Amino acid sequence: MTRIIAVANQKGGVAKTTTVHTVGAALVERGRRVLAIDLDPQASLSYAMGIREEPDPSMHDVMMQRTGIDTILYESAGIDLAPSSIDLAGAEVHLLTRTGREHVLARAIRSVANEYDYVLIDCPPSLGLLTINGLTAAGEVLVPLQAELLTHRGLGQLLETVADVRNYTNPDLEVLGAIITMYDTRTRLGREVVEALREEHDVRVLEPFVPKSVKVAEAPGRNVSVLAHASSSGAARAYRELAEVIDR
Repeated sequence: MTRIIAVANQKGGVAKTTTVHTVGAALVERGRRVLAIDLDPQASLSYAMGIREEPDPSMHDVMMQRTGIDTILYESAGIDLAPSSIDLAGAEVHLLTRTGREHVLARAIRSVANEYDYVLIDCPPSLGLLTINGLTAAGEVLVPLQAELLTHRGLGQLLETVADVRNYTNPDLEVLGAIITMYDTRTRLGREVVEALREEHDVRVLEPFVPKSVKVAEAPGRNVSVLAHASSSGAARAYRELAEVIDR
């Protein structure tokens, strides 16, 4: 059974793209077949996975219903990538006038889903129509976030959107959990924020937490995940363990 996981947080800079890339790489290490979909017009995942030229066609063409996902795929270290481009921002505007606009991605994934064990969707840092498409297509949502004070507000907004999606387009959507990224073990604030998340939002916080590491920031420039760039680093070990938790 294919698991479709939307990785979402409307707050930028929380390692959402890194989480998609690295969890995907760790799942490939575990022998799983993985499709990563870059649904962000900024195309950070596409860049991190080695796409340096503007891809044509791309997810923009898929969302405009001009082509299927199978026609746009690139392979990167065992992961199949459906790349994004800046044109995808225009697709969101175009979709506003379409009937069934929330289900475009779900329909596109349906034709290729059986070829994969996991489909990971990198949603844009917003709660717009592209993210709604990601949540409507997914069975689960994974939320990367930092243990900082503003986390509460952003998580609350995302969970409200998840509730709306359940009510209107995808009643089976589940919150897989939150991944704490860029965690600094030296601060008491981080521990307090994580505890508050558990209590106030009733969200499963997956462990281990991913420690802050310059190795994670270096990896995209080398077209690889931190698993390949710094295999023995704390961040690489944490992502491997998180992939094991997810893969149960």
